[in-house]
This record gives sequence, structure tokens and C-alpha cells, in this order.
Amino acid sequence: MTDEIKLPIQMIEIESDFIGQRIDNFLIARLRGVPKSVIYRVLRKGEVRVNKKRIKPEYKLQADDVVRVPPITVSAAPEAISVKLSLVKDLEQHILFEDNDLIVLNKPSGMAVHGGSGLQFGVIEALRALRPQAKHLELVHRLDRDTSGCLMIAKKRSVLTHLHAQLRDKVVEKKYWALVAGDWDNKIRKVTEPLKKNTLQSGERVVKVDATEGKPSETRFRILQRYQEGTLVEAFPVTGRTHQIRVHTACKGHPIACDDKYGDNAFSSQMNKLGLNRLFLHAFSLSFLHPGTETTMRFEAPLDGQLSQAMSKLTRK
Repeated sequence: MTDEIKLPIQMIEIESDFIGQRIDNFLIARLRGVPKSVIYRVLRKGEVRVNKKRIKPEYKLQADDVVRVPPITVSAAPEAISVKLSLVKDLEQHILFEDNDLIVLNKPSGMAVHGGSGLQFGVIEALRALRPQAKHLELVHRLDRDTSGCLMIAKKRSVLTHLHAQLRDKVVEKKYWALVAGDWDNKIRKVTEPLKKNTLQSGERVVKVDATEGKPSETRFRILQRYQEGTLVEAFPVTGRTHQIRVHTACKGHPIACDDKYGDNAFSSQMNKLGLNRLFLHAFSLSFLHPGTETTMRFEAPLDGQLSQAMSKLTRK
């Protein structure tokens, strides 16, 4: 059973970064460990007050608002993450760029972007431990646990909303490198199979091509290098569905090396013999407009040792 603690009444003065945010979203982000149902219940009952007045969940915060949060029970915070843990400490070496607005990280394979499902912590919790002075660190987007490469983290809410707008408007450009089975057909430049996400009873997510219920999806591909053992392709996801590149390559008969969900066992076994024991999917490059300067930023994340070593053992065509 999870330990719980009761928080006293809080009086929160709204900082400029939160002007315009809905009160429900503000409380959900601030009261980590409190179920959404509890937050909406105290809002509905009028126990949350802004400037001593009852408000609705859709109320947007204004400059100089004072929010009264009633006494509320939360799950006890997990034990603080030690910045001495090698996994946490090593993240410093993976930072490609950092300023007052954001961090661009070369996420290591095998590390989830956030904790949960039995994981004590992920990238975001580790960065919060490393940057305690940055109080509003949030993930801008996600990468699968086994995928490495470029990941953006915002340091301010205004930066987060700016970058989310860029993602919606297709201003952000993310390109991935994937080593796939077989000889990729030159004609496959674009894959548009619709994708449907299913969550199994275990909580595991599995995505399938589904012409009836699937969501529109698009990935563009180009060949980087042909090998005797497979093909290195660059994938540019136009949409951002779960496992999109992995399913789009697999449905064309070219699954990604060492993909334990959509892969080909024989191909993965062949790659294991070359020392590859991780998914060969890497978010190689990322470009976006800097929310502060409006200049175009472009980053490339170097391949880790395992990927580059495996590539050096492949036979070029």
C-alpha cells in the first residue's frame, strides 16, 4: 500500500509563466501524486478558490491571482533520486545543448523518458534531480524506452507551449536512423498505413495497421546505405503515432534490428552476433525554432558505441 501524506492549505501566487493556463491543468501538474478525479472533485465542490472566489475547471489564470488549494491527500513522494547514481550522473554527458529555456538531450537507449510501471525514475525525474533550480522542467515530446537520440525538455511553461505549437504545425523536424532487415525497395518513399494502438491487460502497448479504426499516419523514408545484411534508412515521421516507425517498417517487410515487439527473430539473432543487443532506432537529428530567439536550431545526436560498432561490422554493397 502506498504511503500517503496530507498537505496543509496552500496559498499560491501565480507567476507570469502560468498566466493563461487552465486551473485544472495547473493543479494536475503541481499536485503530483493526486488522482485527477480528486482534483476535479475539489474544483467542483468549490474548495479551490482564486482570489477568494469559486472558479470552474476551465478558468484561465491571470496575473497576480492567488490560488487557495484546500488540504489534500497525496501519495508520499518517492525517495529522492541521488545525483550520484551513475545512470543519473552520466546524463550530463548526454546533453547536446542547454540554455535558460530548454535542454536537448541525446537520450540513452534503455532509459524511459519518465518513471512509472515499476520504474523508479526516467529521464525527466533524473534531470529534475540534476537541475533542482529549474522548477518547471517538462518533456516536450517522447521517445520509446529502447530508442536513443534527440529529446527536448522545456524549462518554462511558455517554452513548452511554444514548442508544442511547433509540433502541431509541423515546424519541428525529427529524423531517425534505423537498420532494417532486407533490401529496402527504392519505390518505398512514403508509408501511410493507418495505425491503431491497443493496450494489453499487462499494460503493454501494441500498435497494428488497421484500415478501419486506425489513425492516419505517415512516415517518409530514404536509403542511407545498403548492406549485405540489411539496409540503413532515414525515417522522417510526418505524424507522431506510438511506435510509428517500427510498425511502418515492419508492415513493409523490413522490421528494425533487435525490435522485440515487431521484429524478425532471425535478423535480430544475426545482429546479436555482431554485438547488437538493442533496438537499432536512433533519433539522429532535430530542428526547430528557438522559442526565445526565433532562430532555427539543428542538432545531431552521435550514435552510441553499440550502434556504431555494429555498423562497422556490416558489409557494404
